[in-house]
Amino acid sequence: MSLTGISANRLELLQIAEAVAREKSIDKEIVIEAIEEAIQKGARSRYGAEHDIRVHIDPKTGETTVKRVITVVADDASFGVETNEDGLEIPAAEPVGIRRLSDALRDDKTAEVGKTYEEILPPFEFGRVQTQMARQVVTGKVREAERERQHEEFKDRVGEVINGTVKRVEYGNTVVDLGRGEGIMRRDQSIPRENFNIGDRIRCYIYDVRRETKGPQILLSRAHGGFMAKLFAQEVPEVYDGVIEIRAVARDPGSRAKMAVISNDSSIDPVGACVGMRGSRVQAVVAELQGEKIDIIQWSQDEATFIVNALAPAEVSKVVMDEEDERVEVVVPDEQLSLAIGRRGQNVRLASQLTGWQIDIMTESQESERRQREFSERTALFQEALDVDEVIAQLLVTEGFATVEDVAYVENAEVAAIEGFDEDTAEEIQARARDFLEKEAAEYDNKRKALGVEDGLLEIEGVTLPMAVALGEGDVKTVEDLAGLIPDDLRGWFESREGERVREPGILESFSLDASDAEALIMKARVVMGWIEAPPEPEVEEPVEVELSEEDRVFGTRPQED
Repeated sequence: MSLTGISANRLELLQIAEAVAREKSIDKEIVIEAIEEAIQKGARSRYGAEHDIRVHIDPKTGETTVKRVITVVADDASFGVETNEDGLEIPAAEPVGIRRLSDALRDDKTAEVGKTYEEILPPFEFGRVQTQMARQVVTGKVREAERERQHEEFKDRVGEVINGTVKRVEYGNTVVDLGRGEGIMRRDQSIPRENFNIGDRIRCYIYDVRRETKGPQILLSRAHGGFMAKLFAQEVPEVYDGVIEIRAVARDPGSRAKMAVISNDSSIDPVGACVGMRGSRVQAVVAELQGEKIDIIQWSQDEATFIVNALAPAEVSKVVMDEEDERVEVVVPDEQLSLAIGRRGQNVRLASQLTGWQIDIMTESQESERRQREFSERTALFQEALDVDEVIAQLLVTEGFATVEDVAYVENAEVAAIEGFDEDTAEEIQARARDFLEKEAAEYDNKRKALGVEDGLLEIEGVTLPMAVALGEGDVKTVEDLAGLIPDDLRGWFESREGERVREPGILESFSLDASDAEALIMKARVVMGWIEAPPEPEVEEPVEVELSEEDRVFGTRPQED
């Protein structure tokens, strides 16, 4: 659009505003405001930047009014401070369009602080510079409004599948024309070996809309798990109607995927419904995903059952779960090992993503060997520590005792309940266990002192005598030494050497500390040293009962606080 001056045909001005608003799908008022600002800048360039010039265009008639406004301020009025290039605070510059009271009284005896004077300015013609400036102002305002409109339109469409046309491909990233906006599908969000040409029709999943300085970023994906779930909703009426729910999806885009489903109607088989007659429904999704193989499994509220289902088609003999670390040990028949792991670990990796558990797989023979080894090691430990024969040691191991501490500090009745034991036998065995632990503690303490580890290190909550010895052997002998470490120093770390990833052991490597435990030890030492303040004790609040919706119970969300 062009602006030749504010004396331009009024109807033409409104027609220009309407055309731009229609083309860019924005409000006409926004375009008129942009034109007003452009004229205002041109007028200030013409009459002087020190003037407060205001422009108004009547949206019905197109009549343009340009006026200069002067506001009376006190003689001693200040306008705050601002920071200069050197970082020093200096008085802020006076705003435009003001006049001191003493000056105003010379021309108007009724002048007072806050009084304003308005003067209508005559029409003027835009010069070349003013025209260029006006064009930039209007273009910038319209572009900003267009971006805001795109963000408002697409921000609530996250999670939808949308059709578009490939506009261009840049360095593996695909720019998609969505009609009223542009989306970008980055290389890592596309299906491998899938190539698009300009003009191709494409279906994508909107997984995020971000407000950025260069405009809203509509992020698209064909590799997202939600894309596959939405495709099934289009192909399977029961999913669209909510009778069948897709609880979890894990994908290796373009290769293989696992999807967990559950039916809210006991008469409908969720897996069969998603597969369809002779696989018609699942094949429609597979075709859209470039031949990606899809395993559809039954979701189960029981974690162990769900994990077994997720590892299909492999058969599982036993599942041992560690809920604290969210790890699960899965035992499979020897001949099922390669099937359970899958090609390049794909099957177990997808099962882990689907369930949210870290899955360790071993064969029945490996588990048998490990159990026999552990049994022998614990038997030998009890024989040596408690000075008992092999039969008694084996009985303790069989009853589930794993360490000498387990034997020493359980109730006497638990040991006496072992077949062939009585209270006197149990008491004697526990006494020997406590004697062994006392001797072991004394040996560790002597070793600690010999290494020069100060007593204060033992006062740090969580530091045991064996840990103190290990710290001493790692040249950590004072609280200050411990406070100066980082968690990796205690736990170990990986580094690259000649292209290989090498594990560097930590000082407390043998104690299997997790990252939070290692960090807690160091932070407690820093508190003792006075480097940081101790964190406040968490307040214990009374539990509040709230009623969760079905969706909250399924996805683990919780109500927002007022």
